[in-house]
Amino acid sequence: MSEKYREQAEIISQEQIGTGIFSMWLQTDRIAHAAAPGQFISVYSRDKSRMLPRPISICEAEADTGKLRIVYRVAGAGTEEFSRCVPGDRLDILGPLGNGFPLERMGEGKRAFLIGGGIGIPPMVQLAKALPGGREQKQIVLGFRDEQFLTKELQREGTLYMATEDGSAGTKGNVLDCIRENGLKADVIFACGPTPMLRALKAYAQEQNTECWLSLEERMACGIGACLACVCKSKEIDDHSKVHNKRVCKEGPVFLSTEVEI
Repeated sequence: MSEKYREQAEIISQEQIGTGIFSMWLQTDRIAHAAAPGQFISVYSRDKSRMLPRPISICEAEADTGKLRIVYRVAGAGTEEFSRCVPGDRLDILGPLGNGFPLERMGEGKRAFLIGGGIGIPPMVQLAKALPGGREQKQIVLGFRDEQFLTKELQREGTLYMATEDGSAGTKGNVLDCIRENGLKADVIFACGPTPMLRALKAYAQEQNTECWLSLEERMACGIGACLACVCKSKEIDDHSKVHNKRVCKEGPVFLSTEVEI
């Protein structure tokens, strides 16, 4: 896990890119330089009655410029506050946090699935940019209800496939329907999205005997290990709780699929 920093980051830009979904670029001093794919930041409210921060995954990080992008869905008072911010405003942020995706598992000549569902899609952007290999080795499979976002960014980094629940784009159904319809195969899986999707991918990886890394970020609440709302069952005994638990925000959010129960 990289060193973490607390900063007053200036908002460079913000735009709405979907229904209730916002893209924000921040200027950081050190966080963007230290960030790895799959990590997240904690964003603090300016309303002091909201003591716990909101964990938001890192979508893109430019180490050379210090710019960092988050894409988030408005899901409560905290994120609604962030959505009203304008360029020039500053946000109190902490990061980078958590353990990201293991890039070294993408060995030479290997093919990977980068699978994102819903608001689990943003971390796939930085992962796709950072993974070694050519575009043909990065098979990016996205799952949407209907409205699509971040497709242009991901199309530049790999071969893009989509599934929508209503069939308005790509395969009608879910990401596994898309994989099967297109006859796709991979040596390693990296995924982030809703729990039912991750549970299905864990089973699929076991059937296919494929290495699979899952980001369980959807479970996170405070992002700093205080509330214990994100605890999941694990094979190993946790050093903190001394039981078969893992705190997603501390030991994760990325886990090998065989390490955790979801």
